[in-house]
Amino acid sequence: MTSDKILKTALSLLLVAGVVWLGTNRQFYAEALASAFFAFALANVLVIHLRLLPTWTDASLTLAATLALWAVDIHVLHFKPAILMMLSFAGLSSLAVFGVRTIWADRANRKLLLLGFVPALLFVVSEFFADNMLRWTAEHHPFYMDLYLFSFDSSLGREIPFSVGQVFNRWQWLRLVSVFFYLGLPIPIAVIYSGRLRRLREKAVPAAVAFLVTGPVGMIFYNLFPAAGPVHVFQRGFPMHMFPMDQIAKLTPGPIPVNGPPNAMPSLHMAWVLLVWWYSRGLSWWERSIALLFLVFTLLATLGTGEHYFIDLIVAFPFALMIESLCAYTLKATDRQRVLGFCVGLAGTLGWFSLLRHAFHFFWLTPALPWTFCAATVIVSLFAERLLQQADGAVMVRVPDRAPEFSPAS
Repeated sequence: MTSDKILKTALSLLLVAGVVWLGTNRQFYAEALASAFFAFALANVLVIHLRLLPTWTDASLTLAATLALWAVDIHVLHFKPAILMMLSFAGLSSLAVFGVRTIWADRANRKLLLLGFVPALLFVVSEFFADNMLRWTAEHHPFYMDLYLFSFDSSLGREIPFSVGQVFNRWQWLRLVSVFFYLGLPIPIAVIYSGRLRRLREKAVPAAVAFLVTGPVGMIFYNLFPAAGPVHVFQRGFPMHMFPMDQIAKLTPGPIPVNGPPNAMPSLHMAWVLLVWWYSRGLSWWERSIALLFLVFTLLATLGTGEHYFIDLIVAFPFALMIESLCAYTLKATDRQRVLGFCVGLAGTLGWFSLLRHAFHFFWLTPALPWTFCAATVIVSLFAERLLQQADGAVMVRVPDRAPEFSPAS
């Protein structure tokens, strides 16, 4: 056996052993595999894997490993069943199969598989550590800025999260569907990234980088303007107890203690689905449809569940623009459109932080003012993003959706 095959064998055994250990570890099961958020994060591996390697062999091996994990964990180790545990098992199994296939791919095809496997793995790792980062932020910011956001939302003339929350209470099916899309965010990320990877190869990497850095960069901004969302502030009062506008107009906002994660401003869920929608340009109609569905239902879920204020979603536009510009490394750092996008995005995000903190009474002069500022933010962000896409040449010509034609086994 050659040294190359010895190395590949060792890496394969190490990967499979690691997956088996994680899949049968009681603590990891309770903290991660039983979590809905983490189950969908693992599902992104499955999506990218089977889009790059849509073979019966890969599907069968993944299914067999999934059933094996289920049998061992539930019937042998007697773990407590969870709603989405099978999705977690499938994603973890896919990680092993996808990884081994990548290791044993020939040199010509290994690069493409690595471009799929490595980002998929990093998406999972980032989700696993997200809670720790949020807890650190909460510990260092005992007082939140929610009342500033609540004041601005109310200056629009309607407490929008409360209104959407009341619709959710009347139409439970809409709530369930919206929450599914909210939890399933990794799915469109995987669909759009793998779609771009099938067509653009390494030119798709900026999209993966943008999806990956959105979380860590967002954590920085959470520390600048910590807020938790109306459901955490008003608790049982949300969404049925709407406050009189004349009383809110007299409110002088200030920092308050809130029991909840400080992940409201800006809305990273909204930023992610905006990036998904923007990066879906040039893909097939069904990929674009998935991106649009997640955009619409994520917007509803962020408001109706009370996890975000309306202004959180508006600020997500310049924030997402900043992320896309930052990650558009195919353009020179001095490229005019890239610099414009980054500056507009950063200025828009920080500018809103300042306005919300220091000019809250200004927006109460007339509802036309906050609505105009919101509309201007969205329009300018979309215009700058379009210029960036055109400069980057990322508006792809529509081509038939074909799986890569190669045999990954050496």
